[in-house]
Amino acid sequence: MNMCIDRRFFLAGVTALASTGCARRSADVEMWAMGNEAAALPELLRMLNTDSKLPSVSVQPLPWTSAHEKLLTGFAGGALPAMSQVGNSWIAELAAIGAIEPVPEAQSDLLSDQFEAVIDTCRIGGKIWAVPWYVDTRVQFYRRDLFARAGYNAPPPRWDDWKAALHKVKRVAGEGNYAVLMPVNEYEHLITLALSAKAGMLNEAGTHGAFSEPNFLQALAFYKSLFDEGLAPLASSTQISNVWSEFARGYFSVYPSGPWTIGDMKKRLPAEFQKRWGTVPNPGPDGIGSAAPGGSSLVVFRGAANSGAAWNVVNALLGSPGQAALQKLTGDMPARKASWAANADTHITAFADQLENARALPKVPEWERIVSEMQVVAERMLRGQFTVKQAAAEMDSRANRLLEKRRWMVERGRAL
Repeated sequence: MNMCIDRRFFLAGVTALASTGCARRSADVEMWAMGNEAAALPELLRMLNTDSKLPSVSVQPLPWTSAHEKLLTGFAGGALPAMSQVGNSWIAELAAIGAIEPVPEAQSDLLSDQFEAVIDTCRIGGKIWAVPWYVDTRVQFYRRDLFARAGYNAPPPRWDDWKAALHKVKRVAGEGNYAVLMPVNEYEHLITLALSAKAGMLNEAGTHGAFSEPNFLQALAFYKSLFDEGLAPLASSTQISNVWSEFARGYFSVYPSGPWTIGDMKKRLPAEFQKRWGTVPNPGPDGIGSAAPGGSSLVVFRGAANSGAAWNVVNALLGSPGQAALQKLTGDMPARKASWAANADTHITAFADQLENARALPKVPEWERIVSEMQVVAERMLRGQFTVKQAAAEMDSRANRLLEKRRWMVERGRAL
C-alpha cells in the first residue's frame, strides 16, 4: 500500500466530513501499533469510549520485525500517522531526526506516578519525547525446589553469593545440567550485568565507547566466569529446543527473562509444577542489581494536524481505566505504579522491585547496532578468541566507528 496516498486520502476524508457537517467527528486519529497491543487496541478503545468523548482512532497494526523501518520510511516519505506506539530504544533516533514532538507541558501529568528509570529513557537533551505506556524489565525466574535442596530460599542478591549458590544448585540438578541459561546470541544478559556494575558503556556525551572502563570490565569478567566455570551452557537460543521443558527437567535452574514469561510458565508447565518456580530481582556486585527499563511508549509525530486529538487518546490510554484495560487484554505491566496494586500475582513483585532499581541505557540512535556488535565480540571472547581486556578494546573500537557521525554532529552542536 502506498502510505503517502493513503494518508492524504485519510486527511482529505476527515476534512470533507468536517466541512459537510457529517456526524462523524473531524478529530479522527490514525495510530500505528505493534504486536499484542495492536490486536487489543480496538477493543481497548471501545472499552474507554463509552461516553463518546474520545476521537475515533484508526489503528494500523505493524509487525515488530519491520516497525522500526516502517517508521523511518514513513518519516522520509511524509507518511507518518498522528501517533504511534514505539519501542523505547527507538526514541533517541526518532527525536534526533525530528520525527516526534516533545511531551507538552500541559501533558506533564502523564508522567506522574511512573518509574523514574523508564521516564529517563524518554528524556533526551533535557526534554521528554514520549510517554511510557507499559513497562517491562528482566528478572530471574528460578527453580524454588532446586534452590531449597541446595540450602537457599531464593538466589542470593550479591554476585559472589549468587555464584556460590549456582554451583550448589548445579550439583543438586545432577550430571549434564547447568545452573543458569544466558544464550550467547542475546545481549540482554551482558547488559544486565553491566548495568548492575554501574557501567556506562559509552562516555557521558555518547561519542565514544567506554567498554574498557573498570566497571564494564568487572561485569564482562563475571559474565565470562559463568561460562568458564560451567554454570551456563555455551549455546545460542536456537540450540535450546524447548526452554520450558528444559527448565522443568532441571537443565538450568535460573532463567533471566521478562514479564511475558509469567504467562508462558503458567500455560506451558503443568499445574503441579506451578509452586516450584518463582521470581526475584537480578543480583549485583554489592546487592540487588539492575536491569534495563523496557516496554513501549506513545509518541505524537511532529506536525500532525490533529495532535490535540492524539494527546486526548494518550491521556485515555494512560488513565487508570486505560491502564487496567491494557493489562486485562494483553497482560502487559502498566506504566503507572498505581495500576500495579490491583494485580494479585505475587510473581510481579520482583518486577516492581527491579524497575525501582533499573537504569536507563545510553540514549544514542546507534545504540542497537552498538549492542549487537558488543554481543558478537562477547561470544567470540567466550569461545576463546579474546581475553576480557581484548574483547573490551574491540567493543570500544567497533562502537567508536559506529559513533563517528555522532561525534561530527556533537562537535558542531547538531546532536541532542
